[in-house]
Amino acid sequence: MTNNIHNLTRTDDVVIVGGGLAGLFCALTLAPRPVTLISAAPLGQGASSAWAQGGIAAAVAEGDTPEAHAADTIAVGGGLVDEAVALGIAREAAPRIHDLLAYGVPFDRDLEGRLAVGREAAHSARRIVHVRGDGAGAAIIVALGEAVRRTPSIRLVEGFVAEALLTENGAVTGLQLREAGSPSALPLLLASRAVVLATGGIGHLYAVTTNPLEASGSGLAIAARAGAVIADPEFVQFHPTAIMTGGDPAPLATEALRGEGATLVNGNGERFMTARHPLAELAPRDIVARGVFAEIAAGRGAFLDARQALGARFADKFPTVHASCIAAGIDPETQIIPIAPAAHYHMGGIAVDGRGRSSIDGLWAGGEVSSTGAHGANRLASNSLLEAVVYAARIADDIAGRVLPSPARLPDAPVAPRGGTPDAAIVKRLRAMMSADVGVVRQGDGLTEAVHHFATLEREATSIALRNMAASALLVAASAWSRRESRGAHFRIDHPTDVPALAQRTMTNLAAARKVAESLSERPVPRTAQPMIA
Repeated sequence: MTNNIHNLTRTDDVVIVGGGLAGLFCALTLAPRPVTLISAAPLGQGASSAWAQGGIAAAVAEGDTPEAHAADTIAVGGGLVDEAVALGIAREAAPRIHDLLAYGVPFDRDLEGRLAVGREAAHSARRIVHVRGDGAGAAIIVALGEAVRRTPSIRLVEGFVAEALLTENGAVTGLQLREAGSPSALPLLLASRAVVLATGGIGHLYAVTTNPLEASGSGLAIAARAGAVIADPEFVQFHPTAIMTGGDPAPLATEALRGEGATLVNGNGERFMTARHPLAELAPRDIVARGVFAEIAAGRGAFLDARQALGARFADKFPTVHASCIAAGIDPETQIIPIAPAAHYHMGGIAVDGRGRSSIDGLWAGGEVSSTGAHGANRLASNSLLEAVVYAARIADDIAGRVLPSPARLPDAPVAPRGGTPDAAIVKRLRAMMSADVGVVRQGDGLTEAVHHFATLEREATSIALRNMAASALLVAASAWSRRESRGAHFRIDHPTDVPALAQRTMTNLAAARKVAESLSERPVPRTAQPMIA
């Protein structure tokens, strides 16, 4: 059912914020328990899940095992993967795939009727369950969205953004909401003792990203501003093959293309990944992203070449990518595709335990806004949708076994009475600084300047939306400055090797990030040329 939020100020419902895979699946799994599902964009839009092209990693093929899947996950995670978490998720993959099938997700099948599986980077087996080659995310969200609209116990509220988490004595008491796109509208306060954040990632904090506008770190920020523990914020995965045609966000050329034999070449037509890693184009994403970055930085450019591997089969096997290329005037069957690394997935997020519980009582988090320990310093391809659906089910199970206290009394005044419109120039500078200084390749001077800038912005911003963006950016930059090594997706040119003693996850909070900024406040902030790697 759809409800006018203006008539709702106090609810015994579980409140879920986010209309992607984690939020939808959690709401459906909780049925018939009453749920209020809040989505900033109309359902099916604004969720990174819907844009996921590769699919879901699951050991469902003959000869594959969850143990092998977990081993691959651990191998690419830079020594930071929680091995028990990785194995648990891998073992729950098959049941969750069957749940999605029951909701009508049309996963591809082979001629014998078995689930068809593809291969992606750093997987030792073909285990990516997909829909029409590159349409898994969209198909999943459509199927689950239709199921949500049919479920009487789910109250759907579209077009509202959660801009603050309300707490009292370390426990959730509710949310402050505001109508999306209406910063001058009065905020609305909603009392609830059970809140699930499934708000997605931080990709749109970067100038070049594959993520939708809504992925601007709002969920991470409101949890952090309420005092939640944040895990591994410095680890941001950059997809190596965003299609560079001027789009914001940039269309994605799925990794499955390389799994089918497409190669990476520079402007001279030379393959460059063969010299960088034994797996060449199928090396872990951080290595491929740095390889692409280096070719662009050297002025040679970087391109995806699928002409021989796919040719005339391109449109049929990868219709989404084909359509993006054709719209930009590129025929991928006969031409190479210009690419660049783009912010794609955040391994960090709200720290949660095995049931999705955060450090704040009554607050759960699932999907990209959370950090479970499954990805470590570098996510294995197509593990994100799997983690989202597994933890959505766990959160629902954890909440289902609880008797929640009645909602608390709402505060007398909102956290920020006026929303304010974020200044476009300030947002543009924030995104540019994230890409330049907290991007694929990092170094101390740039990180120092970024920490200074974001801390000042977080403290002085008059717009609550901008303050939340700055808070998330500060968490990433401060943790990146503090980790003086290179590990997984975090690469520092001034500390280019890993330090064994630092092989541990980051656990921090917003107060700690602010202290990092304060410790740097007396230091000069030199500017150096943008880092280059050979």
